[in-house]
Amino acid sequence: MNPLKRLAGQTAIYGLSNIIGRVINFLLVPLYTRVFVPGEYGVVTELYVYVAFLLIVLTYGMETALFRFSELNPEKKDKVYSTALLSVLITSFLFIFLLIVFRRDLAELMRYPDNVAYIVLLGCVVGLDALSAIPYARLRAKNRPWRFAVVRLTGIVVNIMLVLFFLLLCPYIIKNGSGQLVMLVDRVYDADIGVGYVFIANLAATVVSLLMLVPVMRHVSWVFDRLLWKAMLVYALPLLVAGMAGWINEALDKLLLKYILPENIALEQVGIYGAVFKLSILMTIFIQAFRFAAEPFFFSQASQRDARQLFASIMNYFVLACLLIFLGIMLFMDVVKHFIGPGFHEGLPVVPVLLMANMFLGIYWNLSIWYKLTSKTLYGAWFAVAGAVITIGLNIWLIPLFGYHGSAWARLVCYFSLAVMSYLFGQKHYRIPYELFRLALLIIAALAIYFVSGFTVDLPAAYMYPLHLGLLVVFLFIAATIDPSLRRVLKKSEPGRNP
Repeated sequence: MNPLKRLAGQTAIYGLSNIIGRVINFLLVPLYTRVFVPGEYGVVTELYVYVAFLLIVLTYGMETALFRFSELNPEKKDKVYSTALLSVLITSFLFIFLLIVFRRDLAELMRYPDNVAYIVLLGCVVGLDALSAIPYARLRAKNRPWRFAVVRLTGIVVNIMLVLFFLLLCPYIIKNGSGQLVMLVDRVYDADIGVGYVFIANLAATVVSLLMLVPVMRHVSWVFDRLLWKAMLVYALPLLVAGMAGWINEALDKLLLKYILPENIALEQVGIYGAVFKLSILMTIFIQAFRFAAEPFFFSQASQRDARQLFASIMNYFVLACLLIFLGIMLFMDVVKHFIGPGFHEGLPVVPVLLMANMFLGIYWNLSIWYKLTSKTLYGAWFAVAGAVITIGLNIWLIPLFGYHGSAWARLVCYFSLAVMSYLFGQKHYRIPYELFRLALLIIAALAIYFVSGFTVDLPAAYMYPLHLGLLVVFLFIAATIDPSLRRVLKKSEPGRNP
């Protein structure tokens, strides 16, 4: 098979499991925001922020190191795998042990003195997930994308089925069921656990996935090479630094909200912010799907004569797609807002800010191709650290003044700054003729359409929705006027025309 086709096909399969997981988690938001009050959902939001951070720490770049050293030492692939697996296995179980020993102290520190079980459950999830990362990487290294996807999707299905069982079916049976059935459910369900069932379902799904990966872990020599391990660690630690800085940019604002705001409102504000943040995830899902498809494409096209012009054109279409998502959500917010419970609607004003922030994150990712193609990946780490400094500084300044509104604006400033920095450095090392003027006009046009739509929100739905649909068409017309290449694409897509 053509290697590029094989790469594209495998990327699509890996992307499928990742995107389906994100979409399903996204679809759980309506359930969570109706079953839980904002303060309870704030617990879910906060603790999964810790999960994301700890997974970066506990894998400490060993997945990437496994790929790198397997290619450098083809004859030692099994030794590389066993060394990485034993390293992460030891650190993961040491983490779980220490967490259990100090669970009460951690619960006090995290302001959960009455919910020690949450800490233990999430600690086990993190430790086992980190251990799973190496056999997952082994499957990728051995070109086993379908098996990778099956394991990931099985875990996702188990998770969602248990969430639905505990949060919907059990309460329904207890309220409406017959005597014997209620007695049976009472044996496995306790309403006082509440939010804890989200973590129980996650732990069960993690255990199922790990069991499915046992055959991958069994076929290993179980050799630990200390010299090889040290070399892998030296290679991996800069990736750990970049990953931690990236986590700060992506997730720290939710923790800072909890610890900077007054304790009596902090978790409620975190819950509202976490819920409306999910509405902006639609942009993130698109960006993730684009990344899976575009990254191998960029590398495969880099040697072509017109590659840089092609990359510039891709940026135009990417920004246009993001702006259509932005307008599609904002012009029909009266419909979209029902995706989250009414108790969370007060946070809707920050959704446009979060959407624009995610768009600039996608622009930054597009721009970052220059340091990947030129092997100057150290710049990526520096950019991530710079973004972390901006994120921390702005959140500390803005949260006391504006609450989660300050966090949303800090996120937008951070990703806009990263995009600017990557562009300026990229033009020095790998010049790509991005059409900045056209991109700016597209963004201004979208914001203008959104501003105009604000004058129509009091109209009856029968008039407002067709009008907003018309505004979307107006934006496309403006975009075609700004970018002639888009007009050519639209003409080719007309009925009766051959592409």
